[in-house]
Amino acid sequence: MKQATLIHHFLENSARQFPDKVALVHEKTRVTYRQMNEHANNLANWLIDQGIISGDRVAILMENGLEYVIGYYAALKAGAVAVPLSTGLGPDGLKGVIEEITPRGIVVGSKFERVLKAAEIPTEYCDWVIIHSAQKFSALNAHKVFEFEDVIVGNHSPNPELSIDPGQLASIIYTSGSTGKPKGAMLSHGNIVAKTHSICRYLSLTSDDIQMVVLPFFYVMGKSLLNTHVAVGGTVVINNKFAFPASVLNQMVTEQVTGFSGVPSTYAFLLHRSPLKAYRNKLHSLRYCSQAGGHMPQSIKAGVRNTLPDHTDIFIMYGATEASARLTYLDPGEFELKMGSIGKPIPGVTLKIIDANGGKVRPGEKGELVARGLNIMPVSYTHLRAHETYIT
Repeated sequence: MKQATLIHHFLENSARQFPDKVALVHEKTRVTYRQMNEHANNLANWLIDQGIISGDRVAILMENGLEYVIGYYAALKAGAVAVPLSTGLGPDGLKGVIEEITPRGIVVGSKFERVLKAAEIPTEYCDWVIIHSAQKFSALNAHKVFEFEDVIVGNHSPNPELSIDPGQLASIIYTSGSTGKPKGAMLSHGNIVAKTHSICRYLSLTSDDIQMVVLPFFYVMGKSLLNTHVAVGGTVVINNKFAFPASVLNQMVTEQVTGFSGVPSTYAFLLHRSPLKAYRNKLHSLRYCSQAGGHMPQSIKAGVRNTLPDHTDIFIMYGATEASARLTYLDPGEFELKMGSIGKPIPGVTLKIIDANGGKVRPGEKGELVARGLNIMPVSYTHLRAHETYIT
């Protein structure tokens, strides 16, 4: 088995080890690892035939689904840089991001075709567009437009065997913009692979795990859920209807989901606007829940703990997009004792808290958190070392 040094190796390895296992479930779609990898290979080889070269950007503007996963891994297999875009972007925001990243092409779902048209992106910023289930083909200005269904056709397409360095840029993931304009974190294959292995380790993920995904894949935590479960040969269950939480909970029972992840608002919604309590004795397979994406009030944490089954572990996690999602986790065994803590460094990460002069602070004093690890994006500033970031 090839050691995963590149992100798409996760998919290729699982396709070899678990070819007929269900890799992804989305509504009526159930696809095996073999099928998912072959679709990604078909698109990757098409991209290569279109002249994609190392470092070219491929933007992805789609809801979670099989097509998103195919587009993501195909871009990486072709040596390109995958750039997931927020589905909440309006025409002006989309145009601004496209002008910033200047992708060779965009993979887009039909739901966002109207926004793409309204953005009026000049052809010098983007060569072509691939649309899944296109509705208004001729409306997209002068760009070359291709049907998603046409470019993934083919049988037993081989894995592209390109020479890609693990330090090569793999993905640009935009921050939430909570402290200003969203910024694109530039993450290498090595960053994301290191983080993926670390998370798999502390969550004890195996091929038996089945993850319910309600977070969008364009969000760094959502993408992490995809990569970690593909890495171990688990199953990803996608549900884009969290506004109807009863349907999500029902599917968790039906699919025997072992893991659920969310941000603070996810758990607040489950606690106060869903029938979670009624499902307490039905979630027999739910091994753990994890939370990241900001501070969650202690009242919500306590409420979730009291409502979930006793056998379900709760992992509180902390991170940053620049750290490819994760820096710390709180061990479930310490959840009630240290509920307000962000926990300890994940495997492979070291942390320290410094004062204004760079010296270590004493316990109880405020300071600046500095993290180092192979999961952290390299920086070019002369006063910082590679794979080190300051979190204020």
